[in-house]
Amino acid sequence: MTRAALYARYSSDAQNAASIADQFRLCREQAEREGWSVVETYQDAALSGASVTLRPGVQALLQDALAGRFDVVLAEALDRVSRDQADVATLFKHLRFAGVEIVTLAEGAICELHVGLKGTMNALFLKDLAAKTHRGLRGRVEQGKSGGGLCYGYDVVKDLDGAGAPIRGGRSINAAEAEIVRRVFRDFAAGVSPRAIAQHLNAEGIPGPAGKLWIDTTLRGHARRGTGLINNELYIGRLVWNRLRYMKDPASGKRVSRLNPPEQWIVKEVPDLRIVEDDLWQAVKERQAVLAITYAPAIKAGHAERLHRTHRPRALLSGLIFCGSCGGRYVLRGQNRYGCANHIMNGSCPNSRTIARGVLEERVMAGLRDRLMAPEVAATAMRAYVEESNRLKREGRAMAGADRRALVQVDRRIAEIVAVMEAGGYSRALMARLQTLEAEQADLKRRLESTTEELPDTLPTLAGLYRRKVERLAEALQHPEERAAATQAIRDIVGRITLTPGPKRGQIDATLHGDLGTILDWAAEKRQELAETRALKHQTDTSLLGVSVSVVAGAGFEPATFRL
Repeated sequence: MTRAALYARYSSDAQNAASIADQFRLCREQAEREGWSVVETYQDAALSGASVTLRPGVQALLQDALAGRFDVVLAEALDRVSRDQADVATLFKHLRFAGVEIVTLAEGAICELHVGLKGTMNALFLKDLAAKTHRGLRGRVEQGKSGGGLCYGYDVVKDLDGAGAPIRGGRSINAAEAEIVRRVFRDFAAGVSPRAIAQHLNAEGIPGPAGKLWIDTTLRGHARRGTGLINNELYIGRLVWNRLRYMKDPASGKRVSRLNPPEQWIVKEVPDLRIVEDDLWQAVKERQAVLAITYAPAIKAGHAERLHRTHRPRALLSGLIFCGSCGGRYVLRGQNRYGCANHIMNGSCPNSRTIARGVLEERVMAGLRDRLMAPEVAATAMRAYVEESNRLKREGRAMAGADRRALVQVDRRIAEIVAVMEAGGYSRALMARLQTLEAEQADLKRRLESTTEELPDTLPTLAGLYRRKVERLAEALQHPEERAAATQAIRDIVGRITLTPGPKRGQIDATLHGDLGTILDWAAEKRQELAETRALKHQTDTSLLGVSVSVVAGAGFEPATFRL
């Protein structure tokens, strides 16, 4: 029997969540007419059809298609899968490689002709829709109304026209928020930094835009692009629209902004929405000009350009360090030191301790070599690994035995129904029951085929192998041509580093966590076995290599006291 997977999507522009159920209902009816067995469903809710790259439903569908879980994908129409011509073609090629066919209720079986013609039509539809939306928003702005979004300091005004239709884009001043806006402008003009302003507002419990915490970039923004609170010209009664345009990055599928030429901007005076007086606005602009002159030498030397236009090389431990006080990330700041991002950006965390990048990296390497796989730690970890592995093996054998017994019963029932039908006892009820049993039979066979009888055994010399490899990694970090590979290897075996303020002034205690399964595999160089075990993990929802525990270096990993 043909195994079918259903896919449905609704976007946030003109549909609602009920659309998913409607699409699945229609597809199930079609599958029943075709005699197909529906084995899986995939969906993406409130996500645009312009890009398939970031949609989790499509990504899961592709992974399962490559795993051979179904034979055909059934959807309501090709534009439900994607409206992007390149994405449709790429998805079509991947599914064809997996031996999976795409069928839609609107177009039938999809072939190269559909991919070309429908992809082109959908691309033109998106372009036409964007032009119509842009035209409608411009008309709204020409009337002095908002083109979209809600700025801090304003409320949405809901009005109806003579026909009872909603009039969109109306705004009114929120008195409480307007006072905060004026306060920010006054503080900045007086010389207070955006970071200090944000920290003061958070300390007083004043909610920021959308109820979130204030951060310095929310206030500072980008002067040329008109972003940030102190650059918003609506506060002086001037509505500026079409300053930016947005394009999709073909590499990531994300939208990125581009600055439009000034002659394309639409500027309307809206004096009833003014919050900040001209003299205060000018004082802020003058201070921004002074700051620009102050940092001009660094910009001229290319420092800012290198910072903003290129990606900094990722540090050895970036993204792996977390604050023990608030749970937020530690980030690399000036002077090559790590600090709590929440404390730095908005003052919501009391942890002011910082640590030099070189010192932390040195301690981490020492912890990997001397603490994480110290004899007593290694013995405990190995014992836990063996116990957990044995438990999972017993459970796997028991489950496999139950599946084999269930398969015998299903085979017997299928044979009985087939015998009745061959004797002339055909009925729709018998056929439906047969289809259900065959689907259950296929599922049991897949589970039995994916069962791994034995998990990889640990090596008695694993701790020694681990120590020697860490030492070689430490040496490789000193050589530019080997640093990239060594960095990735270290990041693979370090799961998380937690930094917590110690009782003494300037002290930072660090705890290093590493996933035992990854460490054991890395040390023993069993890459193929790891890949097979990861596939088993995906199917049975167990931990990597059957181990759900982490190896923790302990509080003693960072005994030194770091002074600011």
